[in-house]
Amino acid sequence: MHKLLNTPLLRKESYIGGEWWRGESTLAVHCPATGETIETVWDFDREAATAAVRSAELALPMWRDKTAKERAHILRTWHDEIIRHTEELALILTAEQGKPLAEARAEILYGASYIEWFAEEAKRIYGDVIAPPNNDRRVLVLKQPVGVVAAITPWNFPSAMLARKLAPALAAGCTFVCKPAAETPLSALALAVLAEKAGVPAGVFNVVVSSRAREVGEVFTGDAAVRKLSFTGSTPVGKLLAAQCAQTVKKVSLELGGNAPFIVFDDADIDRAVAGAIASKYRNAGQTCICTNRILVQDAVYDKFIEKYCARVAELKIGSGFEDGVDLGPMITADAVGKVARLVGEACAAGGRILIGGKRGNGNGNFYLPTVLEVAAESPICREEIFGPVSPVIRFVNDQEAVSIANDTPYGLAAYMYSRDLGRIWRVAEQLEYGMVGINESGISNEMAPFGGVKESGIGREGSKYGLDDYLETKYLCMGIS
Repeated sequence: MHKLLNTPLLRKESYIGGEWWRGESTLAVHCPATGETIETVWDFDREAATAAVRSAELALPMWRDKTAKERAHILRTWHDEIIRHTEELALILTAEQGKPLAEARAEILYGASYIEWFAEEAKRIYGDVIAPPNNDRRVLVLKQPVGVVAAITPWNFPSAMLARKLAPALAAGCTFVCKPAAETPLSALALAVLAEKAGVPAGVFNVVVSSRAREVGEVFTGDAAVRKLSFTGSTPVGKLLAAQCAQTVKKVSLELGGNAPFIVFDDADIDRAVAGAIASKYRNAGQTCICTNRILVQDAVYDKFIEKYCARVAELKIGSGFEDGVDLGPMITADAVGKVARLVGEACAAGGRILIGGKRGNGNGNFYLPTVLEVAAESPICREEIFGPVSPVIRFVNDQEAVSIANDTPYGLAAYMYSRDLGRIWRVAEQLEYGMVGINESGISNEMAPFGGVKESGIGREGSKYGLDDYLETKYLCMGIS
């Protein structure tokens, strides 16, 4: 941990209007692997959040009026600074969030890829000239930035989720205010250090650290100067924020809960399916919104899959993210471990059977052992997002049953399927009620693809050419020329 103390990227002040703010109360940031305090940061309230919004509001005309090429250059410089400081950022990320250092490095690069992508897309915001109804006029369409954007980001990917939101906002000409999760504020503050170094003007990017989520949320949703809110987190909180935003009719982007099915058909490459399920389920100790929540395996290959899958799960190494060869780090808090233990207990009470794991880790830290459960489709653990290293496995008979089980949820973020039958792939993929479907592939996230869900998993898309849409307003000009 001593390495962290030597980096100028580790800050305890919030970043508002181009200045580093100190407050009156503090918030301790703990390492989930050991419980020790990494840093004590200043803890702010609604007044600081309001000041951040005012700073973004004041900076908006200047940033909006820069050319797309000027904004692109600054974003690209920021990207290069992130790449240059990947190791320091990864160390901070692992310390406060717990994921293995290799995963932390991958997250930093993943987040940086969005800044690079939207630096390029900033120069590709196009309007239209439309054929007029009469020759005495011309019809034009412009795309303009929506204005001040507020974002509330989660603790599971504290660097990448922020980058994925701020990059399109700044590329479009919007200014930005962020409240990172209280558990993991250090990654956001580190990005602010590099933003300042890269020449992002004062007020364009603001970070307010606060344990008072409700207070700050009320500022973001209630202030008329904020024209868009972007939130990644739970569905109940997302619904509340959306309702509050309705009072000022803000645009919203919501990336909410998931209940991802991972379907293994009888013609699948079983080894490939096992590898995909391991990567999807146990990345970040199962604490990802798109990770596999239920594994559905067709009857003919069920026993073969279970044997291979459990063997691979048994090989996973659990420990501090700083240890060599660790596959699973800790969960974020003791409460998160308690939730997973409760879900496993409920599943067993309903007739589920533990094949491997099923208990907390030994010693200090928020650890839960990688677990595999045999359950029925109606098991309680299949009804909510686990957000932990537990694999409920369900047996199914045919395609229709698999689709029915997969869609039997209010959520619709990500789904996965493994098959070598092209006809089956098309039929099932089109029937799955999800915003993203991985086919013989579980690594579906990248900056070039539209990330987002349907049903109660959210609104809007992040990344890809579609990622700018939510940060732009469409303005129609009717020009009389007679």
